[in-house]
Amino acid sequence: MAGRAVSDTSSFLPLQFAIFLFFAGVLGGALNAVAGGGSFIAFPALLFTGVPPIPANATNTIALWTGAAASGGAYRRHLDVPRRIFVPFLAASFIGGLAGAFLLLKTPAHTFMRLLPWLTLGATLLFAFGKKLSAGRQSILDREASDTALAAATFFQLAVAIYGGYFGGGMGIVMLAMLVALGMTDIHAMNALKSVMGFVINGVAVVTFIVARAVYWKHGIPMIVGGIAGGYLGAHYAQKLPPAWIRVFVVLVGAGMTAYFFWKSY
Repeated sequence: MAGRAVSDTSSFLPLQFAIFLFFAGVLGGALNAVAGGGSFIAFPALLFTGVPPIPANATNTIALWTGAAASGGAYRRHLDVPRRIFVPFLAASFIGGLAGAFLLLKTPAHTFMRLLPWLTLGATLLFAFGKKLSAGRQSILDREASDTALAAATFFQLAVAIYGGYFGGGMGIVMLAMLVALGMTDIHAMNALKSVMGFVINGVAVVTFIVARAVYWKHGIPMIVGGIAGGYLGAHYAQKLPPAWIRVFVVLVGAGMTAYFFWKSY
């Protein structure tokens, strides 16, 4: 979000680029619907078609944000969270996303990049083994959860939202790990809640990018259409797979992102 706004003033987008960006949006939206990490497909695709880094980040965020809305719709029957928990989580997502976006403008990116691989490593390990660690323990997200437990859970989501507003890469993995730590066991219910909260967090960045006029809309429109299709279809078909398969897929994606971040940062 930092830097000078860039406007897209060139002529029509070549058809082959539009098709390429559409399918990149489909893959990115589907990946985000299941595990997260869609930016690692969508962002390079925009760079490949000639979009500079800042507007590529903006365009990528908007495309996958709409995909998150579509995947949330596909998961809607699994979204069974009590209002007394759901509302504070959404508020924490909004406030944290806004705070993270502000920190991005004030903190050197290289400082955060040194911490990022350790964050994704911890999140992947927590997701992989958190179910065993929480075995026999009451979920913090139960309707009978105490006010203290609810406050702790909301604080955790605030921290995740700050991370998402600041950078966002691998945010889905981090949120899934956080929900496992809070005692959730249904991977589809976790993905439903993750999609809604991610939609709110990224919505802050989306508004900022649009106001700053940093979006390349001719590149973004085919990717937005692809992201919506991928987000919905990815969520729809993921619900038909055994939950154990989805968990393995999430762990593999998290391990891949961790390796990538270590390679880029060190």
